[in-house]
Amino acid sequence: MGSDLPAIPFALKASKGSSWNVDADTGTVTLMATPHSDIFVDPGAGTQLNAESMLNAATLLGAPPRGDFQLSARVTVDFRATFDAGVLLIWVDERHWAKLCFEYSPSGDPMVVSVVNRCVADDANAFVVEGRSVWLRVARLEGAFAFHASTDGQVWRMVRFFALDEADGSTELGFEAQSPTGEGCLVRFDDIRFAAERLRDLRDGS
Repeated sequence: MGSDLPAIPFALKASKGSSWNVDADTGTVTLMATPHSDIFVDPGAGTQLNAESMLNAATLLGAPPRGDFQLSARVTVDFRATFDAGVLLIWVDERHWAKLCFEYSPSGDPMVVSVVNRCVADDANAFVVEGRSVWLRVARLEGAFAFHASTDGQVWRMVRFFALDEADGSTELGFEAQSPTGEGCLVRFDDIRFAAERLRDLRDGS
């Protein structure tokens, strides 16, 4: 599918078997996450893709323009099971990717969580969110990426700043919905914004 979202200046393609709903009038993207789906490579199992690894979550991705950019969206999740999440995803290949998640924690709290995969994944909790919506943002700054989150879409908290191997230039960017332990959850992305502009400051809330 091609993107009909005015905010996104590049084409988006849905992963095989996924049924994303893109509403150009409202600028909203929704999906019911597939049961028992995730993008994760277990760091406790070494560098091999194995039974504890999952790369089957539904994605909606496209190739952003080269250079610096910012992509943000309000993410709303109808949480039902542990690790249900709506995600902004950077994808290079199965071994190299990163995701910024609004996720349901094992303690029953909505949380901002980030994962960077360089052969295997890490898993870092940021902060708890009241309610079922939060704004997430991905920014590229030359050869690095920054993840930020916001509870009001105005003031941003840095989640992490990291590098990811983009040697072949095939990086894709977009959305993901997951339900690793559950039977699916509804995920909505709205207030979607893209700017081919460099983020001014990582830590001043802008």
